[in-house]
Amino acid sequence: MGEQAVKILKLDVPMLIKRLNMALAEEWLAYYQYWIGARIMHGPMRSEIEPELLKHAEEELYHAELLAERILQLEGTPLIDPQEWFTHAGCKYAAPTDIYIGSILNQNLIGERCAINRYQEIANITSGIDHTTHKIATEILEDEIEHENDLVDYLTDLKLIKEKI
Repeated sequence: MGEQAVKILKLDVPMLIKRLNMALAEEWLAYYQYWIGARIMHGPMRSEIEPELLKHAEEELYHAELLAERILQLEGTPLIDPQEWFTHAGCKYAAPTDIYIGSILNQNLIGERCAINRYQEIANITSGIDHTTHKIATEILEDEIEHENDLVDYLTDLKLIKEKI
């Protein structure tokens, strides 16, 4: 990190790196949860929902890239062992044991709501202090809110389909 950047950064950097690594672990797990769920799910609207879940997976991977890059800029080390994802993530991975599309969507919804809390926390910690990390957190937060809205919309559609049957 540059000398001037260090001077203006007035927060506990090791704590921030820890939070960013937690978010990084969660993004990797969210990526896989979206990706595998899209591949194995069954039920109504599958052909419409699968591409959206794969798009969400790509966005989670992009979030992981942003986080890893910022951790490195802060002179930290991103988690390097995938086994660490499970111990560092506050938002847990739920294996899709029920492959009904509604179950997959609900699992992803739980993850998105946890992610919204994580990025709100990071945004609050960095607001007015670390503009770069704050910008990253709010950008990702916007995506996670959009994901939540997409999932709620699909779940609402599924509920309406069930009611009509």
